[in-house]
Amino acid sequence: MSTLTARSPEAAPRRSAGTAPAPRRRGKPRGRMTGWLFVGPFVAVLVLMLIVPIGYALWLSLFRDQLIGGNQFVWFANYVQLFQDAKFWSGFGRVAIFLVVQVPIMLGLALVAALALDSARLWGTGFFRIAVFLPYAVPGVVAALIWGFIYGNQFGLTGAANDALGIDLLQPFSPTWVLTSIGNVVTWEFLGYNMLIFYAALRTVPGELYEAAELDGAGPMRTVFSIKLPALRGPMVIATIFSIIGSFQLFNEPNLLKTLAPNVIGSAFTPNMYAYSLSFSGQQFNYSATVAIVMGVITAVIAYVVQVRGTRQENR
Repeated sequence: MSTLTARSPEAAPRRSAGTAPAPRRRGKPRGRMTGWLFVGPFVAVLVLMLIVPIGYALWLSLFRDQLIGGNQFVWFANYVQLFQDAKFWSGFGRVAIFLVVQVPIMLGLALVAALALDSARLWGTGFFRIAVFLPYAVPGVVAALIWGFIYGNQFGLTGAANDALGIDLLQPFSPTWVLTSIGNVVTWEFLGYNMLIFYAALRTVPGELYEAAELDGAGPMRTVFSIKLPALRGPMVIATIFSIIGSFQLFNEPNLLKTLAPNVIGSAFTPNMYAYSLSFSGQQFNYSATVAIVMGVITAVIAYVVQVRGTRQENR
């Protein structure tokens, strides 16, 4: 009968210096599931609230409700019709003019207001900051109604001014001035929002730069053009992109003022109003989806171009 003897540590086999260690089994990364727990709700909302509606709109735009045969698949016939639609291009031309004129004015005024606040030479800075930003806190519907009352020729401030002068000098709802009147409402609403973006960026500029500029003998205007404006390139790009998107989505103000100027502001005054009218008044859901898709693509392309150009200038 043999006996088992314990092996001493010296008798255990030793691994040579050139031999690689045995591979260890790797467990499943613990952080993977934790990351999905954080990202999952956002992904779910993104898919349900953005990707699915866009996909459904694309699907609708490929169909047309025919008099005979009902809703039929027509490929890109709706897009061909849209590019030949005079109403769509007329509304698109209005928002394009609105973008080119209103956005620079609004951003320019917001920039001046932000520079005035940052200069620390403005009397009543706290009151001025709240007064400029307060209109942004007013809902867009309420703002349009307020300005609609001011613009009224029969009952508003404009009508009272014309009666006092004895002539119809102010005509905010005339075909010549209606787009300017709407631009005034939008500027009043979003001036404070853009001012806050610029002012927040100016507050992040290191104080050492201002001290160095003062030691070099730079005056206030030189400091603005050499320090403050370069620091606002990134925020300016962001504000411009937001303003471009808002201009192409122009809907609330003209749609609410339409009741006061029905002969001037029609159902196709802007592309968004045209899509809304097609969908809810004309029951043309397929063509309305086509309008929405085309406007979304145009807005995305223009915003992307602005972002790329702004990023290149910022990186120089």
